[in-house]
Amino acid sequence: MADQNHYKVAVFDINGTLYRKSSKEEFFKYICFKKGYKLLNIFQLIIFKIIGKARLINQTEFKENFFNYLDNLSPEAVKKYAQEYWHIEFPQYFNEKLMKRVEELKKENVKVICISGGLDVYMRPLFERFDVDHYFYTKTKYVNNTYKIDGQACKGEEKVRCLDNHFGNNNYTIVEAYSDDPEVILDHAEKAYLITPEGEIKNYKPDQTKLAHA
Repeated sequence: MADQNHYKVAVFDINGTLYRKSSKEEFFKYICFKKGYKLLNIFQLIIFKIIGKARLINQTEFKENFFNYLDNLSPEAVKKYAQEYWHIEFPQYFNEKLMKRVEELKKENVKVICISGGLDVYMRPLFERFDVDHYFYTKTKYVNNTYKIDGQACKGEEKVRCLDNHFGNNNYTIVEAYSDDPEVILDHAEKAYLITPEGEIKNYKPDQTKLAHA
């Protein structure tokens, strides 16, 4: 049994997992609707999306370019739009089975952690509504009217590093992890699950050599 200084942790991705959509794409559409962006701007951002999926640039550079549509929108303005957006989306478009599992884990004294590659400037307002123990997202800074990634995009190994920094390398066990993508954090969990595009929960068999925190 874990002692009082060792934490049991359940990790949930947001986009395509807890949230049935992609906030990166849906928030972009919402801002386009609110700001009346022209078709040319939309086409340019679609090109960046294709480049990002093809892994032609790293995730940090991709995010900085994709989110250029937020240029000249102050953090306060983006926060206001994000609050409106999540008011519409939460909890209506969240996976009911996973939301139920979140509540079960809380009752079992498991720390529920959400980790998303989304930008803090529009993800943070979600957690004004969604009560979990902790959350991580890609940190940004607003410089010269544009958003720059502060550090690394919260993807891949960076998600594991966030947990290590928060709990301490040997101070926690990921008892469950959920994602729509077979990402590295699933390989660190005792039980790991992939979420299908239809919202179904499938078992994922992690690489046992990576169970570093068990």
